[in-house]
Amino acid sequence: MLTAPQNPKTGSVPVERRRHQRMKVVLLGRYMLPNRMEYPCQTTDISPGGLHMVAPAKPMIGDRVIVYLEHLGRIEGTAVRTTPAGFAMTITATSRKREKFTAQLTWLANRDELGLPEDRRHERIVPRNPRCIITLEDGSEHAVRLIDISLSGAAFASDHQFEMGTAIRLGGTAAMIVRRFDGGYAAQFRMPLSADALDENLEL
Repeated sequence: MLTAPQNPKTGSVPVERRRHQRMKVVLLGRYMLPNRMEYPCQTTDISPGGLHMVAPAKPMIGDRVIVYLEHLGRIEGTAVRTTPAGFAMTITATSRKREKFTAQLTWLANRDELGLPEDRRHERIVPRNPRCIITLEDGSEHAVRLIDISLSGAAFASDHQFEMGTAIRLGGTAAMIVRRFDGGYAAQFRMPLSADALDENLEL
């Protein structure tokens, strides 16, 4: 779990008005503060009007924050409250974008609650070069074929038998085997990728 140092310049302020119902949706991502520094993050709850996330570096109240979340993409807003683990922010969006965001958020919340399969229509890319080498902790290497990549993980095809929870390096990226499917596996990255790097030319 990410921990967050206290920022002596930020204090407690009244909780922002919550016009929207917050849903327990856990997503990985990255965020950028006004100083243009990027950090990894993990959401704990989200609403169409705001979100709270676990974050290692806290903004000043009123700072503009840009967040890239798996499944949801780029989100902009303003920091309104700091917490021991991170901070909360409002979400700035047009009415049309907020409607789309609400639909995506509802789907994600229902998916987690009902155990629905992951929707990969928007948030994953198919790499131009699918060849990749997996390295295990004992140093052994296995050639695999990447199927798709997201900010938080990748799916790959392999005939090798991997145990769930196995720590690997997918190319140069630290990851862990989290799921098996017919013909391959899904791996979760130890740290989410930068959204700016997520395109078909990406090589892990």
